[in-house]
Amino acid sequence: MDIETKKTIEQLLSDHKIVLFMKGNKIMPMCGFSNTATQILNTLNINYFTYDVLENENVRQAIKEYSSWPTIPQLYINQEFIGGADIMLELFETGELQAQVETLLAA
Repeated sequence: MDIETKKTIEQLLSDHKIVLFMKGNKIMPMCGFSNTATQILNTLNINYFTYDVLENENVRQAIKEYSSWPTIPQLYINQEFIGGADIMLELFETGELQAQVETLLAA
């Protein structure tokens, strides 16, 4: 990944406590997995930032390398990679995702 793209990713993660790299945006997800991810975050009734990887092919490829995770969407909380839609759903169902978000918002 090139240095500028890495800086872009790091700046996004630094600027926002909760970031979802996805296809589309929270109003109009462009794939089923991105839709699942936004529905989970919307259910938590929290403020989060989305980045549409379809608008920047460099970021779309680089985020996979950055996280060592091959698919999109990808959720980050406090600059830490949490996982994709399947992991988010699992964490949500066990209550762990809510706990991570509450801890973050309490800080």
